[in-house]
Amino acid sequence: MIRHLLSRQLAVGQVFPTVAVCFLTVLLPSCISRAQQGPTNQDEIVDAHKQLMIIDSITTTLDSFYVFPAKAEEMDKLAHDQYRKGAYKSITSAAAFAEKLSTDLFAVCKDKHFGIRYLPPQSRPTPQQDSLAHPDNEAELAQLRRENFGFQRVERLDGNVGYLDLRQFVDAGLAGATAVAAMNFLGNCDAMIIDLRQNGGGEPSMIQLLTSYFFDEPKHINSFYIRSRDAIDQFWTQAYVPGKKMPDVPLYVLTSGYTFSGAEEFTYNLKNMKRATIIGETTGGGAHPVAEYYYPTLAIEMRVPYGRAINPITGTNWEGVGVAPDIAVPQDKALPTAHMEALKKLRKGTSDEQRGFQLDWAITGLSSALEPVAVDIALLQKYAGKYGSRTITLENGVLFYQREGRPKFKMVPMTHDTFGFEELNAFRLKFVTNSSGAISEVVGMYSDGRTDNSPRTAD
Repeated sequence: MIRHLLSRQLAVGQVFPTVAVCFLTVLLPSCISRAQQGPTNQDEIVDAHKQLMIIDSITTTLDSFYVFPAKAEEMDKLAHDQYRKGAYKSITSAAAFAEKLSTDLFAVCKDKHFGIRYLPPQSRPTPQQDSLAHPDNEAELAQLRRENFGFQRVERLDGNVGYLDLRQFVDAGLAGATAVAAMNFLGNCDAMIIDLRQNGGGEPSMIQLLTSYFFDEPKHINSFYIRSRDAIDQFWTQAYVPGKKMPDVPLYVLTSGYTFSGAEEFTYNLKNMKRATIIGETTGGGAHPVAEYYYPTLAIEMRVPYGRAINPITGTNWEGVGVAPDIAVPQDKALPTAHMEALKKLRKGTSDEQRGFQLDWAITGLSSALEPVAVDIALLQKYAGKYGSRTITLENGVLFYQREGRPKFKMVPMTHDTFGFEELNAFRLKFVTNSSGAISEVVGMYSDGRTDNSPRTAD
């Protein structure tokens, strides 16, 4: 049975690829822990005859479609040799057999998109699931909508740095409007961070759409060799996108070890075009476009890489090695590192005094967040008091600030005498010490350069 993600053609009794999508979250064979066990209530019994049917079916598919014919022959030979030697004789669980067979064949191909699995009854595709656009498949569309088509978070960070947290590359035919809305929201930012640390892949059409915002004119970004057609498909950026293009905006892409497949392609393309700085960890290493084949009478599904990516600059791809970052940091440090890199680059590139002050403000704030400052409790006690309409209190070792008639805010030390506020990015407070060593006033500082002074009026 061949079930395509976006245009499925289900016909009971046929064998068909289930996901003709270029990039999917990694499905790696796991260690076999139940290979000697029988089936569970979510499993089925498999005998020697059915094992051979499964082996014959999947190796026929591999021989026809797997991207590397020689490897397909090796996998075919290994599976049949193992069967003849009785390596699978003691396995009676369909799930355990699929897992064992997947592990054996993965040892040959080492392809991170390859995998075989048993599908329990509730997971099996039905003829009603023939298209994401089909009314009977509204539940799948509804889930994608609830996930906002992978667009998890879109915002402006301090210093007018744009931030997009993208969890998957959904087909542009479905998610294009959401993508355009996100990119238009960020269109006036001076730098851009795209976070792919939790992105396991997706569709080339979304990669093509988003990449197009960062180039003035069409650029060749990637190609795929398709074995079954012995042909190469090229992907280029689009000459037109709805909204503002950002060809000169500094761009940063965040990665982790989980970043995989289509998310790696997006990263790899931009890195080799020298259009983005990659920050984080080396990615997972899955570069081959993949289709899923479902065998309805066997209750088995197999992911088959049917092509390979060919980057127009390197002539190769990231399969098995991943994409190495330009700035290597643990994934949890990637966002603040990228934000700081963006702020410093923008600061270096501006001669405008007001803009420079705003960037220095943002850099100072981020620096203090990256390297927290501890202030001695004795000094904090000295700071507590009344400063006109401003009141500073010490509660459980933490200073709080409140202006008359307004909410109370926790104060975060930036230096020994200057404090910021998580909820008030545009405001800071500095304590002033007089010649006798007493705290004489506080100075309110604002991100637009204004200041105001409040003399101390009471302890």
